[in-house]
Amino acid sequence: MPLLPDGSEKGLKGHFREDFSHRTRVGMAPRAGHVDRGAPYKRIATEEAWTFPALVKAQLDYLESGDAPDDPSLRMGVMFNKMPSLQEMLQDLGDLRLAHMDELGIDRQLLLLTAPGVQVVRPSDGTALAREANDIAADACRRHPTRFSALAAFDPRDVAGSVKELERAAALGLNGAVLNSHFQGHYLDEPAYRPILEALEALDLALYIHPTAPHSAPHYEKRGFFGALGGFPHDVWLHTMGLVMSGAFDRHPKLRLVIGHLGECMPLHLYRFDWMQGNADGRARPLIDGGGEPIKLNHPVSHYFRTNIWITTSGCGWEDGITFCQKVLGPDRVLYAMDYPYQQSSDELAAYDRMAMSPEVKKMLMENNARAVFRIKG
Repeated sequence: MPLLPDGSEKGLKGHFREDFSHRTRVGMAPRAGHVDRGAPYKRIATEEAWTFPALVKAQLDYLESGDAPDDPSLRMGVMFNKMPSLQEMLQDLGDLRLAHMDELGIDRQLLLLTAPGVQVVRPSDGTALAREANDIAADACRRHPTRFSALAAFDPRDVAGSVKELERAAALGLNGAVLNSHFQGHYLDEPAYRPILEALEALDLALYIHPTAPHSAPHYEKRGFFGALGGFPHDVWLHTMGLVMSGAFDRHPKLRLVIGHLGECMPLHLYRFDWMQGNADGRARPLIDGGGEPIKLNHPVSHYFRTNIWITTSGCGWEDGITFCQKVLGPDRVLYAMDYPYQQSSDELAAYDRMAMSPEVKKMLMENNARAVFRIKG
């Protein structure tokens, strides 16, 4: 994801504006909007990014070693790591973050280890860094039990290590798991990674698939669509539909999957997914599973979006889009998210307060759905 021609941070994910960039450099959140400080709901933001120094160093060291594969996600991570004001916010799990939350009107953040996470470092380092990340996140939740909840990191390249780390993370009290989509072009619909899905279901941990740079990056990069304009949502689309069409939710009917940014536009296509399902349903997938037994789903594609998949509103504070998703998926399947620190605006948050929803549905959106999906208490 290139910066703007002047090398500034304003191009980051298409979200940084000049006034935002200036204010974050001096340690302040954006200007306050008219947020209802007495709202009859808690605001739980469910896609809020963080990182830590050892991971930042591991990503940089691997890229500069010359041993790393050509991995667009790793290059993206190192680009983020060289932005001081961004890193200050990402690495703080204390006073600075809490001050921004207070100014913006956020009661609780669900912490997600930011893209590209541990899945791009040396394979021998990934699980150890996931363990360190989960210890740091669990400590932040213990220190601020009413302000932070967190999802567990894991490195899917180490399947056995991932299962063990997910078990440990559940014992630490973490609220689910996060994967920054593909890992060197691999996805969880491939049979080798089924033990991870089995563990997530058995441990009652929701999986959040967060975007990263697409594996086929050049087509996006040269058009300026490397990030949120195209590459990010398309990669999560591929990962999500791969899981659906692989029969993952038939094998694991209690598995919970969460995707952001209003479901990466997928709810708009439920009718067409069902209509075209036969193009993939019941056919062998030799590029994925070596031509194994063809998989035929037990239900229409739309069934899994209404049964196993939840979406968040991260970066999409648009009432028409949110209410559409509530209508087609159900009001219990849409969760509020801000996308801190990449996109943050109290004006946007104030717009949620003004949205024309019943008090019950508004509380589901802003608070209760997050508590249900991620098992958040307190």
